[in-house]
Amino acid sequence: MSSYRYTILDENIDASTMTSEKVAYFGMTGTQLNVWVTVACTTAMTLFGYDQGVFGGIIVTQDFLDTMGNPNSNLQGTIVSLYDVGCFFGAIAAFAFGEQLGRKKTFLVGVTIMSIGAVLQTCAFSVAQMIVARLITGLGNGINTATAPVWQSETSKPAWRGKLVVFEMIMNIAGFSLSNWMTYGFSFTQGSISWRFPIAFQLVFSFILFSTVPWLPESPRWLLAHGFEDEGVSVLVALEGDLATAQDEAIVKQKDQILDAIRIERETAPSWKDILHGNTGNTGMIRRLLLGVGTQLMQQLVGINVTSYYLPLVLQNSVGLSNNLSRLLSAVNSVSYLAFSFCGLLLIEKAGRRKLMMWGAAGQFVCYVLICGLLSQTNDPENGSTFGIGATVFFFLYYVFFGICWQGVPWLYPAEINSLSMRTKGAALGTAANWLSNYIVVQITPRGIASLGWHFYIIWAFFNALFVPLIWLFYPETANRHLEDIDRLYYEDESMVFVFKNKEAIQVERPQRFIDAEKEHTPSPRTNFPLES
Repeated sequence: MSSYRYTILDENIDASTMTSEKVAYFGMTGTQLNVWVTVACTTAMTLFGYDQGVFGGIIVTQDFLDTMGNPNSNLQGTIVSLYDVGCFFGAIAAFAFGEQLGRKKTFLVGVTIMSIGAVLQTCAFSVAQMIVARLITGLGNGINTATAPVWQSETSKPAWRGKLVVFEMIMNIAGFSLSNWMTYGFSFTQGSISWRFPIAFQLVFSFILFSTVPWLPESPRWLLAHGFEDEGVSVLVALEGDLATAQDEAIVKQKDQILDAIRIERETAPSWKDILHGNTGNTGMIRRLLLGVGTQLMQQLVGINVTSYYLPLVLQNSVGLSNNLSRLLSAVNSVSYLAFSFCGLLLIEKAGRRKLMMWGAAGQFVCYVLICGLLSQTNDPENGSTFGIGATVFFFLYYVFFGICWQGVPWLYPAEINSLSMRTKGAALGTAANWLSNYIVVQITPRGIASLGWHFYIIWAFFNALFVPLIWLFYPETANRHLEDIDRLYYEDESMVFVFKNKEAIQVERPQRFIDAEKEHTPSPRTNFPLES
């Protein structure tokens, strides 16, 4: 075991005996240190949102189209969507190599790759150059977005983990809003600066990340999992703050819980081969895995990236608005989207995951149905513009429903529904599913709008309608639950598929018998039942 030491004011201090007052990180401890880790992680997610929105304004910029040889709708879709292919491979790379490198090093590798891609995009003069640059940028951003939530959750206090994950997704929307205003502002400039500067602005986020991440603590869970016990304990002390020491009961308890979780994961986690052959024990592991992946697929298939990547294009080509008005409305809509996403932060525990997803899908279905109906009448010589205005209103309302109900839940649900031993693999598959479905949606949208007109939006109305009964039938509630509660639920009813029949599985409040069992110090189902055999 290596001895972990810090040099502070030229004095060597042993990590196992120091108090939080003496820990490094520029003297920051406790809440202050947690805030700076959150700043780094939310910067990465803000950049994620910025990248999602920036090309929506660039793809309708005439100088960009002229520079790229005026690509047709198919090629436009390819230029935009191959970024998501890069993100997919970046996420896979993070899960393949991130555990060996650690959270911080993986993060910095991702920022470096993304920065190279941003520079290449800024300097591109052809479609081929732009495609390669988009792939490289996506690769780096895929690594970052796969690593940031894990690092955040492993350095934050349990009571804040769920809220911080949702907050990261709110900052994703903040980045999306910033990109819309950025491209709108630069639409008034002439020449290539109108699109090169908004792309180059990604490097501001890189600067923030390079300025913060190297000086922040590594994940204590990663350190303990790789044998660096002194280092892991010292980070726990620093994150606890309040003059904590390595001998404090709270620190010892946290360390023991992490080590126990690591032991369980190593002893019970099935291999990919076991998963493919269904040899995963008796806790509904495959069903739970598919439910988690399903939330990520559904988030894309409700149609959010039809408009997130292309709203100015949608408003121009489908509604018939001018270029300038389309950009302005897209920017205004992004502010509304950001504002309503905070409502999701307030409702996610009170309303529960199931209700939010069902309410959101139902509302989004109504929006897309009305959008189809109104857009079908925009060619009316007398009232066409009125119908176009009506369609625009329901595009705005769609974002309200999505921001409240669907922005955060699909990122929380896979971690909550999967057992401890499947959490990493569940996150990997969920992220892969998200990026692949994202790519499909972004690739087909320009061609779909050009070829099908308003009929294209029927597809997304159909998916939203489909998901309401799907969630009601199959998705158990995970709000206000302990991970062991979900294990117990599936252990006691191994054949449970249709959860709507089980009141305990769908109620928002934690079932009373689980609360009573905890008060009576009943052993955890992980040790009381052969859950992961």
